[in-house]
Amino acid sequence: MNIQWYPGHMAKTKRMIAESQRLCDVVCEVIDARIPVSSRNPDISELTSGKPRVIILNRADQADPDQNALWSKKLAEECCCVIETDSKSGKGVQRFAGAVRQAAKEKIQRAAKSGRKVTVRAMILGVPNVGKSSLINRIVGRNRAKTEDRPGVTRGKQWFSVGRDLELLDTPGILWPKIDDPNTGMMLAYTGAIRDVILDTEELAANLIKFLAEEYPDAITARYKIEPVGSKYELISAAAIKRGCIISGGEPDLDRISAIILDEYRSGKLGRFTLEKCQ
Repeated sequence: MNIQWYPGHMAKTKRMIAESQRLCDVVCEVIDARIPVSSRNPDISELTSGKPRVIILNRADQADPDQNALWSKKLAEECCCVIETDSKSGKGVQRFAGAVRQAAKEKIQRAAKSGRKVTVRAMILGVPNVGKSSLINRIVGRNRAKTEDRPGVTRGKQWFSVGRDLELLDTPGILWPKIDDPNTGMMLAYTGAIRDVILDTEELAANLIKFLAEEYPDAITARYKIEPVGSKYELISAAAIKRGCIISGGEPDLDRISAIILDEYRSGKLGRFTLEKCQ
């Protein structure tokens, strides 16, 4: 898989981040806890170099809890603070403001010494579909950031106030111009960061069910009532038959079952899985 694309709004976003980062004190990088490697854009480090960093493992409710703990410990080696959040239920979100203030403590301490009040400004960054806008809505407490379950819905930068001393800058999701690593492209596609129209959904779903059958076999058996053995096409065909996804002649409807598998994985109905294990 070699995906080459650079929609105009991605190029615009990159310029926007480079221009806006000087206005902010802290960079908050939101990544998908299910794919902590592939959901990190390497451009972000270059664009925001020198800024204190908070890493947010969002969608932690859909990832393996043991892996969440391991990733949090590993990522903490490179930034000020790592927090695990579930933007749907709000779990972990209460730690956000404290983490940002901890990252900006030098600015806060300097202001306190001179008797000044200070407003901390934090930029929220991440690739598409990691749940940035849903997270901001939880933090702000109002349904203000645009959200939708498809990549790239945030169109421009938006400022939000959190109390009297914290402001957030939301930015559109930013991918990189070319995804050379097939595994990275596949991981992003599994979670919906890359639109399904770009890839073959049947191949995608077959690869996903094969991976889960190898790493989390009990979940596949429980959900689809099939034995977690065989080739990826044997697995997806068996799942189709068990779910009644049949076309004329009794053949499995692979298009239909593929859509079901991807939807059930992305919605968390299959269970809590981390596709990229902490080494």
